[in-house]
Amino acid sequence: SLIIRGEKDEHAVLCSKDKTYDMKIADTSNMLLFVPGCKTPEELKADQASCNIIHSQIAGFSKNYWELRRCRPKLKKLRKLLMEDPYEGPDSRKDQASIFSKYTTEDLLNLIQASEEEILHQLQVIDACKIEGYWRILDFDYEMKLLNHVTQLIDSESWPLSKVPLCACLEELGSLEPREMIEHILLSYGRKYVDDGEVFFEMHEDKICRAIAQMLLQNAVKFNLSEFEEVWQQSVPEGMTTRLDQLQGLALVDKSSRPETIFLLKVEDLPEDNQERFNTLFGIREKWTEVDITPYIQDLCAEKQTVGALLTKYARSSMLNGVKVYNSRRPIS
Repeated sequence: SLIIRGEKDEHAVLCSKDKTYDMKIADTSNMLLFVPGCKTPEELKADQASCNIIHSQIAGFSKNYWELRRCRPKLKKLRKLLMEDPYEGPDSRKDQASIFSKYTTEDLLNLIQASEEEILHQLQVIDACKIEGYWRILDFDYEMKLLNHVTQLIDSESWPLSKVPLCACLEELGSLEPREMIEHILLSYGRKYVDDGEVFFEMHEDKICRAIAQMLLQNAVKFNLSEFEEVWQQSVPEGMTTRLDQLQGLALVDKSSRPETIFLLKVEDLPEDNQERFNTLFGIREKWTEVDITPYIQDLCAEKQTVGALLTKYARSSMLNGVKVYNSRRPIS
C-alpha cells in the first residue's frame, strides 16, 4: 500500500512501507486516456482469424502525472516532537502536569513524512522508548543518572564491559529506578546477547564516552581542548579510553584559536534542508576542511550520493596552507 503524508504547510511525500518519495506534477505532450476494460496488444489473442474493431468509451483524460523521486525521510520533526516533553523519571511532577501532547506510533505515522520502517528505525537511533503506550525520549540529565547507576555497578562488581548481566543489574538497581528504565539504558548503551540461557550486554565504549563528553561540554560555551581531554578521560568508567573521533557530529575543535578549544555542535540541531544546513555551517565557520564538515553533512547524502558531490554543489573549494578547504558559494548574511 502507498500513503501520502504531510500537513497543510508541508510539501506532500508518498510513502511505501520502507521508502519515501518526493511528489511532483509532470506534464506530458501525449494525452493520457482512461479506458475502462482496456486491453493491451499483448492481451489480445495474436492468432485471431479476423480483426474486429473494438469500440471503447473514454472515461477521462489527463495531460500530467505524478513523478516520484526517492528522497530522504523528513525525520527532524520526530525528535523535535518528542523533545517537547522529555521523560524525567517516574517521580517527576512535571510529567504529571505536562500540557504537551504525547505520541503513539499511529500519531507519529500521521505527523512524520517518512515510511513506517524509517520512522521505527529512527526511534531506535534516537533511543526513544515506549512508556505507557507513548513514545518518549529520556531527559538527558535523567539518562545520565541511569547510565551512572549502571557504570558504578559494573565498576563495583568488577564485571567485564563485554559481559554485563541483565538479571543482576535489575536486582541491584530495581529499587532505585524502574526496571524497564534500567533495561532501556542497557539497550541504549550496549548490545544484547544470550549466553548459556542468560541475557548479557556488551557495553559500547564509544557511546558511553560520547555521552559523558556531551555532559561536560553542555555546561560551557567553549572548553580549553587539552583541559577538556584530561577531565573527560578522568570522568569515564575505568578501562575506557577517550578519543576525539568519538565526538563526530557532536563537538567541534577550533584549531585556529590559541590555545585550541572545543565546543558542542550537535548535528541533530542543524536544519534539515541542504542549503539551510550549509548556510548555518558557513555561518559558524567560514572555511571547513572535508574531515571537519563531513560528520555535519553526511546525513544529507541521498541514495548513491557522496559527501564530495554535496560539497561540489553547495561549496567552493580553495587551498589554505596546503590544505583543501571549503567555503560558501554565496555571501552569508
